[in-house]
Amino acid sequence: MSVGLPQTMTAVGFDAPGGPQVLRAECVPVPSPAPGEVLVRVAFAGVNRPDVLQRQGHSPPPPGASPIPGLEIAGEIVALGEGVDPALLGQNVCALVSGGGYAEYCRADAGHCLPVPEGLPLAEAAALPETLFTVWHNVFERGWAMEGETVLVHGGTSGIGTMAIALGRLFDLRVIVTCGGPEKCARALELGAAHAIDYRATDFVAEVQRITGGRGVDLVLDMVAGDYVARNLKCLAEDGRHVTIAVQGGARAEINMAVVMMRRYTLTGSTLRPRTAQFKALVAQEIARNVWPAVEAGDLRPVMDRVFPLADAAAAHARMEAGAHVGKIVLAI
Repeated sequence: MSVGLPQTMTAVGFDAPGGPQVLRAECVPVPSPAPGEVLVRVAFAGVNRPDVLQRQGHSPPPPGASPIPGLEIAGEIVALGEGVDPALLGQNVCALVSGGGYAEYCRADAGHCLPVPEGLPLAEAAALPETLFTVWHNVFERGWAMEGETVLVHGGTSGIGTMAIALGRLFDLRVIVTCGGPEKCARALELGAAHAIDYRATDFVAEVQRITGGRGVDLVLDMVAGDYVARNLKCLAEDGRHVTIAVQGGARAEINMAVVMMRRYTLTGSTLRPRTAQFKALVAQEIARNVWPAVEAGDLRPVMDRVFPLADAAAAHARMEAGAHVGKIVLAI
């Protein structure tokens, strides 16, 4: 079921891995939604670190996913696959997708869509799904964060970091972040972080111990891995949890397992993109119940960095790689 749609669309992709300059616009067929899917006329698409890794050749799309980059979108549902509720046609939604976001039209699993409430601009709606699904699952579902606990988050002004601060504020977590430089630390404090540590100027392990009076934090949300893991463990209180969601500092870590045993640590981690449609639908349902009321009330909004036209996707990637951004980078389709 659909309204009149074009046969072709503009999308941004690349022929071979490389720097931001390999991204280029192309004319491709408009996809058709499979059973259980919707087709969204994309208004905005979020830019995320996995998009950069895909462009560099380090993170190929999972089987069956679109080769076009882009993991989150917002726009209007214009076609329905078999078995999808007809009431969805014409609705504005944001969605987590496994690829294909950098395009005028994108398929999405109906179960991975969330309704865009009145008062939420579509540019901001597009900036929510990837970080919201990631932080919700890893901090609350894998990391078992509870009210009153203290969490250490690396990359405090990234999309993930700013979302962790926002959810921490909503659910009564004390969020300590690390940032590169005093300006980013000041911005993180403005956004609601309890403390911001300039990792370039001070040893974050010593600072965490000072801030917590030697107790340590209950949870570390780690995007660095590598030699940060051993340092993160020194920041953890007894029974602390360490959740890794990226390996920007290297995939290998050397840790003292005797310390893990003595202090009863839990080490876990996850990647979101390859998970099953059923799993992502369950996370979407959890978010709809627990977080979306705050979005509808205007109490949760993404921190926006900059909006680029789709044709300037290369510039958007260059900005993300430069690391100067605070919050989310979004493409206007």
